[in-house]
Amino acid sequence: MAEESGNIFERLIKVFFSSTDPEAEKRRQLKAIAKDLSKNKYKWYRPGSEEALPAMAKFFYELYKVVGAAQLILANANSSMVLKNVLVEMSFSDNQAKLKERFSEDSIKERAKTVAPKELALQAKNELAAFMAEFDAEKIRKIDLLYAQLELLAGFVCFDYFFLLKKFDSGIPERSFNYTPKFESIRGEYVLEDLKDFALVAYALPLDADWPRIFSIVKAYREVDPVAIGAWNKLTNSLAEIRRSAVLEQIIRHLDKNPAYAVQVEPISPRIVDTYLMKLKTQTEMMIQQIQQEKKTSKATELLKQIFGTDSIVRLKNYAERSNAAFEKKMLGGYLYVEELNYLKAFLIDYFKRDIRALTDLFLVRGKWAAPAMSQGYSGSFHELLELSDKITAFDDALAEDDEIGSKLRAMLNRAERDKEVVKQLRTQLKDVNDKALAFLTEGTQHFIVIARSLKTILEDHGKSPHALITNWKELELNADQPIKEWIVSVYKQIYAFVMLMQLFLKEE
Repeated sequence: MAEESGNIFERLIKVFFSSTDPEAEKRRQLKAIAKDLSKNKYKWYRPGSEEALPAMAKFFYELYKVVGAAQLILANANSSMVLKNVLVEMSFSDNQAKLKERFSEDSIKERAKTVAPKELALQAKNELAAFMAEFDAEKIRKIDLLYAQLELLAGFVCFDYFFLLKKFDSGIPERSFNYTPKFESIRGEYVLEDLKDFALVAYALPLDADWPRIFSIVKAYREVDPVAIGAWNKLTNSLAEIRRSAVLEQIIRHLDKNPAYAVQVEPISPRIVDTYLMKLKTQTEMMIQQIQQEKKTSKATELLKQIFGTDSIVRLKNYAERSNAAFEKKMLGGYLYVEELNYLKAFLIDYFKRDIRALTDLFLVRGKWAAPAMSQGYSGSFHELLELSDKITAFDDALAEDDEIGSKLRAMLNRAERDKEVVKQLRTQLKDVNDKALAFLTEGTQHFIVIARSLKTILEDHGKSPHALITNWKELELNADQPIKEWIVSVYKQIYAFVMLMQLFLKEE
């Protein structure tokens, strides 16, 4: 009787402590898992010896036979922009397909031959807006979902079945299915991590996806069917059964000594439509800008040769492109208006102080104006331009390394690497220099416009009878170095061409 009481007491103690001992509870759960596995119809694993059995290898081999060829097709699918583009473009409406053709480089360049750059940019902007408007939220959601499913397919297909199977049969060849495998039982720990990896891709695979559509996208991408649809349907049915049986998770739990293990599938939310649209918008805008720049460069070259006889114009010593290398090393813009300011200085030296000045002296010194006020604008702009040439020279000289501003900039550049505050000061100083250069360009162009308009008015007065602007035309003709009408026209054309050149650059400011 005493012995029986002792046994009951021991059992009670055992029950009490086992209910509060985590390790004991874990052992109990693992024992239950082992029991379930022994009853499971999938004889993949022997819990007692913790062995992975040939039936497990056979299951994976059957999967491998279905997806082996597709591994090569989908090897780089997750990183392929081509595949993403194919998927998006297969969703185009007829109108979108037509609009997309208009965004091609050939189409834009062809249109640029007959359409002004500004008009072309406006056309492209409106066409992009119409194209994007057809991608409503629901259409975008469906495309992104389809791509997510395609990514999950690629993850499943590209699982390393070969690496896993070689553990059961070291002689098995890669993607060659004429071979008859000789699978052997192996220690389960050898495949534990493989099973975990496979569980992630197998449980993430959306078994109810529109596989015919997905395979048609892959075929459009690589021009070959990735998987036979009949074999794939059998495979997905098999995976569904594996999930229902929980055999994979149970084997992992038992091998890993972790009864709480569960496959954690991370949702993926690719946004390929937004990326596609942003890239299309950027590419189109860049093509338009490139065409605009090419036209600007071509027009500038044409005008430079017309004005100066060459497109290589250098008149400044320090506000020069060679000085910019030091600023670029510090990620600074440097001198922004080098070409334009050289053009202005050259025009002032080569033409203004010669042809334009000689003609202006004729009208402002010898000419008798019907009213003095009529010549004030012309005279004022002429004298401003005379001073402007000297101002630009002084500005350029001040940027020399041994002069006021130049030495200051050089000192800042030397200190910029050690002191970030100096970089800010340098940026401010450069802005002041560039603002001054821009002011020269703007003022100079405006004054040349005034002179051109004055010459046009003078030319019109030359052809009138009686004259309303200048009263001594006969005297002027006697003192002119060449026929006045032709002289005015020649100088006017020079100024007009130069103003056109400046406006190519200044209209962007």
